[in-house]
Amino acid sequence: MNGLRLIRTIWDWFRELRANEPEQRSQRLLREWLSADQRAQYDKYRHFEVVGSHSGRRYRISHGTESNITELDDNGHPIFGWCFVPRDNLASGDVMLAQKIALETDEQGALKIARNFAPRW
Repeated sequence: MNGLRLIRTIWDWFRELRANEPEQRSQRLLREWLSADQRAQYDKYRHFEVVGSHSGRRYRISHGTESNITELDDNGHPIFGWCFVPRDNLASGDVMLAQKIALETDEQGALKIARNFAPRW
């Protein structure tokens, strides 16, 4: 009986490990693309800031997959919330990386397809 219980425990552990694998890989990839300052922000606050490619505005990308972008004023206070996500259901790190790249390389294009909302304080 102990042998069967051990096998079942190991099997459950592997199944759980596999289920989280895409999320873990996406977080590793995101971290590779973040600057040292952005990584430090993300580690401490679960968000990081990027600068828009056209306007120079600052945006905060919070951990998550939707409604997780906040445009900031010069004092770091929220102005607008923005939501744009890839069409496919992706892990959070992949979504956040896509949002980072979009804002840093084609801010105007990203905001054209985004929906804005009242920001969270």
